[in-house]
Amino acid sequence: MRPSEVMGGRNLFGRLGATLAAGLALAVVPATGTSADIRHAPAPSRPPLAGQVVGIDPGHNGLNYTSPAFLNRKIWNGREWERCDTTGTRTASGYTEARFTWNVAVYLRTDLIRMGARVVMTRTGNHGLGPCVDTRARILDRAHADVSIDIHADGGPRSGRGFTVLEPVADGPNNRVIGSSLRFGRDVHAMMLRDTPVRVSDYYGRDGYISRDDLAGLNLTTMPKVLIESGNMSNAADAALLVRPAVQRAIAAALAAAITRFLAGR
Repeated sequence: MRPSEVMGGRNLFGRLGATLAAGLALAVVPATGTSADIRHAPAPSRPPLAGQVVGIDPGHNGLNYTSPAFLNRKIWNGREWERCDTTGTRTASGYTEARFTWNVAVYLRTDLIRMGARVVMTRTGNHGLGPCVDTRARILDRAHADVSIDIHADGGPRSGRGFTVLEPVADGPNNRVIGSSLRFGRDVHAMMLRDTPVRVSDYYGRDGYISRDDLAGLNLTTMPKVLIESGNMSNAADAALLVRPAVQRAIAAALAAAITRFLAGR
């Protein structure tokens, strides 16, 4: 090997070494971004209902019809004695109110949990008996819920259609939450109109509202609460809507929107 070849090889290796060193240096240094950029990156958004407790009371239960003796037990509703509960109503085809209320409640629970809420239910399925209406109220009261909704469907005259929001009347236990319950009722009314195909009742209450002082769920509440009669199962047009899963999901979404709006305005 000639000396010139040795020197040329050394120069070549030198140049390669310098190139590799420069490449390593570039690899170590980030192309963009600094620690300041990391410090100022936006934090993940907080779920809208984080830290809130929401109560759901799906009316009746799937096996209530099996025990008249249980249903006929007398309970104190805050103003007078009433029956423990009823079987609820049903459509002409036999689709029960208990099944409807449970389905809507499950959809609603899913929506609320997704938004960060802790959800308390008054029953765990649709294959049981009870509990009585006073026990349902106490379950939600003991949970210190921030707001609660009682879900029902009506069994009115066959000619009548539409939903009604039932609002509490002051009777002692609920005195502190009458005003907030009325405000929550307005939110429920607005979201039902906006998000569901069910229209305002044309046979019950006035413009979709009615005050009730004979229901344990409203009389015994210690948090803002209303009861929604989501439609009339005795009416063929309403019944055709209420049995549809898509409509049940829409009602649940409307209730979730009402709850979110109400809690945001507290």
